[in-house]
Amino acid sequence: MNTKSQNNLWRITIDTNPEDCNLACIMCEEHSAFSTYIKEKLGGKRRRMPENWLENIFEQAKKLGVKEIIPSTMGEPLLYKHFDKIVNLCYQYDLKMNLTTNGTFPKISGKTTQEWAKLIVPITTDIKISWNGATKETSEKVMQGIDFEQVIKNVKDLIRIRNAHFSTTNYYCKITFQLTFMQNNMHELADIIRLAAELDVDRVKGHQLWTHFEEIKNLSFKKDEKSIEKWNEYVKKAYEAREKYRKPNGEKIILENINFLKPENTKDYIDLECPFLNKELWISATGKFSPCCAPDELRNSLGDFGNIENTSISEVLESENYQNLVKNYQKIDLCKTCNMRK
Repeated sequence: MNTKSQNNLWRITIDTNPEDCNLACIMCEEHSAFSTYIKEKLGGKRRRMPENWLENIFEQAKKLGVKEIIPSTMGEPLLYKHFDKIVNLCYQYDLKMNLTTNGTFPKISGKTTQEWAKLIVPITTDIKISWNGATKETSEKVMQGIDFEQVIKNVKDLIRIRNAHFSTTNYYCKITFQLTFMQNNMHELADIIRLAAELDVDRVKGHQLWTHFEEIKNLSFKKDEKSIEKWNEYVKKAYEAREKYRKPNGEKIILENINFLKPENTKDYIDLECPFLNKELWISATGKFSPCCAPDELRNSLGDFGNIENTSISEVLESENYQNLVKNYQKIDLCKTCNMRK
């Protein structure tokens, strides 16, 4: 066993139901109106992780010292029909959940927003809500199918229940607005921070756009130096807003990955570190292991790391393919241009 890998692996993402979503965000690899992924790559099928894999994954994760499990960050995890089992396994194995959701709190399961909140807040370290505007017009243009006013109400309900739980247990679940940095929404970045502060959200974070489609390439801030200058101006205003607008308790909003870009960032991220290798691991709905969250087609180029049906998590970490990637990722074309490196 590679002890370093074992000791540093602290989080696993299980892509439970990547093709299930009730929105069509323009930048989404699978659900955008510009995407042909489900139709052409999957033949219209929907990948869903079998229920009987879940406990095996949790058991292995616990033995390896993993602290957090993330249900699918592709699609909407609250639409996964075995989500309640994931919650129960978090309790059973004393593992925390880190949740990314689009904030609609779908009622397909019969649960209200308040019921969802009471279910997830006690075992979740961070609830990241996909957020892409400070106004109805911008938000609904990016996250197509969303009801902006309803999601605002949902966030208020979530935070009210989070705060009530903290007051009686002293357990604090962080609430985050998760952004995609694009040229059609980041003119509202400072106002998103203001809104987050008003709502008692803890953190605003995000990442630069993955340009999956020709139709959205013009939305990238990395496309040219003029776009980088525009982004840097938004960053400056974001930190001014952070100073000006405070949470109800007077604390500042945490800003993460909202950093100035240099002109060379239009090319490679050669001097930046991978935040995932030896620390996090992904398991797809079909059982395939992946070392990071790069778009599905791109991360296939990083190699074959096995399948949960016939390979253990520890075997992945020990494997020659994985260790070679750890040692050599800075030489790999995909990794050189990765948006997630820090």
